Formats: sequence, C-alpha cells, structure tokens
Amino acid sequence: MEYKDYYKILGVDKGASQDEIKSAYRKLAKKYHPDLNPNDNKAQEKFKDINEAYEVLGDEKKRKKYDTFGSSYNFTNGQNFDPSHFGFENFGRGGTYTYTTSGEGFSEFFNMFFGGEDFGISDLFGSRSRGSYYEPQRAKYESEINITIEEGFNGTVKPLSFRIGNKNKSLSVNVPKGILPGKKIKINGEKAGINGDIYIKVNFVENEKLKLEGLDLYKKIDIYPWDAALGTQLVIDTLLGKKVKVKIPANMQTGKKIRIPKKGYRDMKGNKGDLYIEINMINPPSLSKEQIRLYEELRRTME
Repeated sequence: MEYKDYYKILGVDKGASQDEIKSAYRKLAKKYHPDLNPNDNKAQEKFKDINEAYEVLGDEKKRKKYDTFGSSYNFTNGQNFDPSHFGFENFGRGGTYTYTTSGEGFSEFFNMFFGGEDFGISDLFGSRSRGSYYEPQRAKYESEINITIEEGFNGTVKPLSFRIGNKNKSLSVNVPKGILPGKKIKINGEKAGINGDIYIKVNFVENEKLKLEGLDLYKKIDIYPWDAALGTQLVIDTLLGKKVKVKIPANMQTGKKIRIPKKGYRDMKGNKGDLYIEINMINPPSLSKEQIRLYEELRRTME
C-alpha cells in the first residue's frame, strides 16, 4: 500500500495550526477544483488527495491517530508498505481508491485507518453536488443588542458583553445606518478571540412618543385644547436633524394624524418612509385663576 503524506499534499509543516491547514486546503481545493480543470484526470486525482488530506488533518482526532502512526515509522510520501506488518488486516497492496455508490471515494490508506468509523464520501460532500469541495462548518454564536430609533437611523457603536463557556467576551458592534428591527449583524469572532461567527440581533427600543412601523414614523405631539380648537403652527424635529413647520388645522381631535411625506425612517438602501404627527391633547400642568374663570365661562357656553 502507498503511504500518503497528508502534510506534504497540503504543503504544510507537521506543526501547522488548524488555521494554517484550513487556509492551505482552501487554496489548493480552488486551484484543482474539477470545474476549473475539466477533462484533467491528474487534477481530479489531486483534488481527491487534497480533500482526503484535509479530512484527516482538519479533524484533531483523526490527525492524532495519523500522527501516532507516522511518527513511529520513517515513511515517505508514495512509499509502499504492507499493512499486515503493522497490525492492519484485510487490505490489499496498491494505492487504488475504494469507490462508493456516489462514484467518489477515499484511498485504501485512508480506509485502513478510518474505514471502521463508518465514514463515507457522502459525509464529506453532504448534499453538495459532484465536484464541490468540503467547507468546514464554523461555530455560530448569537446575541442581541438594544438601540433607539434614532441610533438605528444614524448608525452607532454599541459595546457588547457575553459569555462563552466560562469566559467573558466583549467587543464593539458597529450598527450601520438604516438598519431595521430584527436584522442581524454578523461579526467575525476572531475579533473577540472566538473561533466562529457571532450573529447579533438588533432590537429597537420604542417609546410612547416615537414608534416605527415599516419605514413610517409615528410621532406623538402634545398640544393644548385652545390650539386644537383654533389651530396653530408647530416646529417639529426630524431624524435628519432638521426642523419642519407643521400647520395644525382648527378643530383637531386627539388621535388625528398629519402626514409629512419622506420625513420618516430611511433604510440601508436609501428608501424613505413618511412621518406621521399624531395629536395628543393635554391640559396645562397648572391653571391661573383667570384661566380657570375662562374655562368655566367656556363650559357655560357649551351647555
């Protein structure tokens, strides 16, 4: 049987880290991908060897088993040896591939070590089509942050602390302008010393005075009864930081709305919603004697 030097196949040292092994694998897999080398049998065989090498070296358990065998004997890549001399039985000589029903396969050398682990080539490629290469699953972590509507509109930076295992992690989250409620921000975990990706769900903190529905903003404005009855003009702040004048018509009732086009929320694509001014009629916190007299006179006229 032919001895396969998986480190040499991937072009890495025996002391290479998992990240170095992964990086080398990705480069070679793309270079020898069958789609880029049609009708090239040598490239396809190379592609098989690369996938096989990564399946072993990319898995710490398999790598340890492989290293234990390799360190005990002075084998070189391509050297033939008899497995039965080393405690392995039922394996023939030669470096032929053992094919599965999918038409793909690993070498006998691989099956000598790991054939009893019930691993097939379909496990390597999963639901991927023939010719695609194996991409290891990255760990995923989830968290949430709360922001105001104003922060979502203008963008902001939020500190985030969370716990993975027995370690506390912290990082700064850049919230882009125009993000919408419920959207997730993906962050490369390496920024926080984590091997994986962090998905952060963005929640909006709304209040009684300002609400977001789609891209439309609903802003509640308090006015006094005489302004509602006689009409008035108000200056309203918008999320853009600009003020707009709003005419309140006479005989306005609580709950009525006034629409201001294109002054609502703006998403990440530049789409704009409308701003709705919702009237809320209130009384002054305190009344003078004259004001009370006028109110009483007004009540008599309504009887």
